[in-house]
Amino acid sequence: MRRVRIGCSGWNYAHWREGVFYPPRCPARRWLEYYAERFDTVEVNSSFYRLPRRDAVARWAEQTPPGFVFAVKVSRYVTHIKRLREVDVHLPLLLERIAPLHDAGKLGPLLWQLPRTFARDDRVLAEALGSFPSTLRHAIEFRHESWFARGPLDLLAEHGVALVVGDRPGAPGPDRPEPTAGFAFVRFHQGRRGRRGNYSDAELADWSPTLRAWASRGDVYAYFNNDWEGFAPRNALAMRALLA
Repeated sequence: MRRVRIGCSGWNYAHWREGVFYPPRCPARRWLEYYAERFDTVEVNSSFYRLPRRDAVARWAEQTPPGFVFAVKVSRYVTHIKRLREVDVHLPLLLERIAPLHDAGKLGPLLWQLPRTFARDDRVLAEALGSFPSTLRHAIEFRHESWFARGPLDLLAEHGVALVVGDRPGAPGPDRPEPTAGFAFVRFHQGRRGRRGNYSDAELADWSPTLRAWASRGDVYAYFNNDWEGFAPRNALAMRALLA
């Protein structure tokens, strides 16, 4: 069994305070430290909207224990505006900003989430994959049905890039596709059976054998993105308990 890392898509949520997840009177500056006492990974979504400052990233590395890992979402400028074109030109700025995580051994996969309107283009995908830094792990979340075909998936496998499993009602593609890389990456966006997007106990129990099976072949990174009402940390803790 390789490592199964379970966490949330972000930690800086004001609606998690006052007992929802963070304890009463816990200052925002301690939220990451508190989070890292309970989880061993987090997905950074804020980098999609705005590149983080390097000094802030250095503080993230300082506030988390050894072995903690950050998965970082690539800027929407690269994925949504440039649509994977000129990756070698635009990605280095993000890599420079998050270098403190790499230097501390805490940088996990880069998450490339494509827009829903971005349909299959094998040539663009092949050129982009060829520009991905081979020393890092990469995971792509397709959100247009046309990408879930043999050609694009073979390209991911050829470059060792993980196909992101985006679990939510109405998600395109198969529910639990076979990993295309030596690791798996799952984003639990919204439960199907729980109320208001919460994952029910039965759903979590149904997913746990799949995560175990994937972990028999490589590391697994799984993040709960249903942050509203504190569902994400509760679901993530429950999944960790199932896999313990």
